[in-house]
Amino acid sequence: MQVGGLAKAALWDWLGAERPNPRILATSPVWCTKPKKGERKIMALVVELFYAGGIAELSYLIGDDSEGVAAVIDPRPDCEAYLEKAQESGMAIKAIFETHIHADFMSGARELSHRLGGAPIYASGIDAEEYGFDVNRLCEGDEFKIGELVLTARHTPGHTPEHISYLATQEGAAGPFAVFSGDTLFVDSVGRPDLLGEDETQKLAGKLFESIRGFYSDLNDGVIVYPGHGAGSSCGPDIGDRMITSIGYEKASNTYMKIEDRDDFIKQVLDSAPPEPRHYRPMKKVNAKGPKVFNGYPPVEPLEPAAFKKALQGDGAKLLDTRDMLAFGSAHISGAFNIAARPELSVWSGWMLEFDEPLYLVLEDDSMLTTTLTHLWRTGHTNVKGYLAGGMGAWIMDGHEVDRIEQIDVHRLEKRLDEIQVLDVRSPEEREKGFIPTSQHCFVPNVEEQAEKLLDMEKPVATYCASGFRASIASSILKRKGFQHVLNVAGSFSAWTSAGKEIAKEEPAEVSS
Repeated sequence: MQVGGLAKAALWDWLGAERPNPRILATSPVWCTKPKKGERKIMALVVELFYAGGIAELSYLIGDDSEGVAAVIDPRPDCEAYLEKAQESGMAIKAIFETHIHADFMSGARELSHRLGGAPIYASGIDAEEYGFDVNRLCEGDEFKIGELVLTARHTPGHTPEHISYLATQEGAAGPFAVFSGDTLFVDSVGRPDLLGEDETQKLAGKLFESIRGFYSDLNDGVIVYPGHGAGSSCGPDIGDRMITSIGYEKASNTYMKIEDRDDFIKQVLDSAPPEPRHYRPMKKVNAKGPKVFNGYPPVEPLEPAAFKKALQGDGAKLLDTRDMLAFGSAHISGAFNIAARPELSVWSGWMLEFDEPLYLVLEDDSMLTTTLTHLWRTGHTNVKGYLAGGMGAWIMDGHEVDRIEQIDVHRLEKRLDEIQVLDVRSPEEREKGFIPTSQHCFVPNVEEQAEKLLDMEKPVATYCASGFRASIASSILKRKGFQHVLNVAGSFSAWTSAGKEIAKEEPAEVSS
């Protein structure tokens, strides 16, 4: 159904409600209920924030509990939390709003809509590509009433061409009290404009400048900002640690909001962009087409050791061991890829795995299945064919072979630097601050392609990162590629610095006069 001037009459006929001013849209006639004569209505505005660790995604349940109605902005696919909170608050979710076509995580709009019996999804119809599912397209200035809460769609391109922010106003108030900024404005940062290729980057960066200077800078200082991401997301450079902020605070502290020159803004925002995770561009296509609806978690089959071993021999099967690095190192199935089932699993599965790869899981414990699937689902990895029932204990008791990765402490490593190849798999920014002497550098997503160019496969190699999480990913890659003697540095760079070991730094490049 096309909304935004195209099918508003049909929408209201379907609702059986009196048609409002054509600039105001609603999705349920109960949103227009009024108190009885002489009865004082007390509005209790609800803004509930939901944080998805790892991808650092922020989504929101908003509503008026005096009317018992709510909406969700930018839902993630594991949407049970919104349903539970709405029920707990005595509200019914009547609509779902998207700020833009997401690149960093799988949208939960279709999943949530299905769980709600077909609740309408609203998304931008301005400079937006074709959606592969039923979307009500929004125009600049479209308004929605949620009890006494009014949401107004404002086109704020830059991160993407179609991006929309939502102003929140209490009905009858002089101005908005909040803005849901999506990926345009973050705490101490702004959205990156470089996700659609070089041809679009300069144009989008200019649009981002206009959105910041022409829209956000004009808002009242007291307006609360509810962004789409927190610290740790790669959707913007150096996002601040706070979950929410205010326009006044950002005007005073956000470097990008202070830049008045368009060219300076574009240069700074592009120069500071973090590495782009590999799943971003294909994820955007998945979200535009419409993610598959599961009506719950993607189904996964438990497999006994013999059946699990046979399944691993199938074409394209990838074995993902989600136990912690110490458990993985002590005993794992040969050829396994290790990413521990922490929130970071979402991020690194996005970096390291393809969407359509058939995955087979080894879990820390069978009870970790739901948690593991949640992290994988958030970045689009839903083709999980099975998991090893009973875990590595069952595998070993059934008499199957195991492989190992030795842990080496920093004291033994220091004594053997002349004989062990040391591989630093941290980001380039981390490397610049100091590293273990003699180590070579390869950011962990690039280890698969570059390891054989940097290292001798016949000599021992020890991997390290900041604390060990990424080092274990890298060591599992090296083992799969056939490196003969792979070690993990116990405690990684944190242990090295805590032990007071020597830290090397790159010599600054000479500047010719």
